[in-house]
Amino acid sequence: MTRPPPGARTIDEILAAARERLQRLTPRQAFSELAGGAMLVDIRPAAQRAAEGGVPGAVVIERNVLEWRFDPACADRLASVRGYGDRVIVICSEGYTSSLAAVALQDLGLRRATDIAGGFRAWAACGLPVIAPADVPAVDRTTAAAHDW
Repeated sequence: MTRPPPGARTIDEILAAARERLQRLTPRQAFSELAGGAMLVDIRPAAQRAAEGGVPGAVVIERNVLEWRFDPACADRLASVRGYGDRVIVICSEGYTSSLAAVALQDLGLRRATDIAGGFRAWAACGLPVIAPADVPAVDRTTAAAHDW
């Protein structure tokens, strides 16, 4: 293995730096915030949602288009994105990718973006509402926009 170039960081270092910027939520805290108008965004790929299940009411936006759908200044944003003050809570399978995604949203100016510690697995383990894997739609229509991603 060659030495990393100057300034390179490991993924563990990148994740730790991201989490220093977040006030991560427990699944129960996130569930409570949904009643107050927060938006839950599930960034897991379709195959993972089909295997694990889903969260009722979550907006499904796969990670590869997240920034375009949530940038308030982007023509391809979701219609439900009201502005920079939106409370966006990101969920992935175990709470790793969601931390990186939430920081990316903060970098767009959505300063109230955060994620759920433990992800979907922790959500389900807490007994919070879930959609059974067999009932998760095979095709997600919430990512439709002007571009064919």
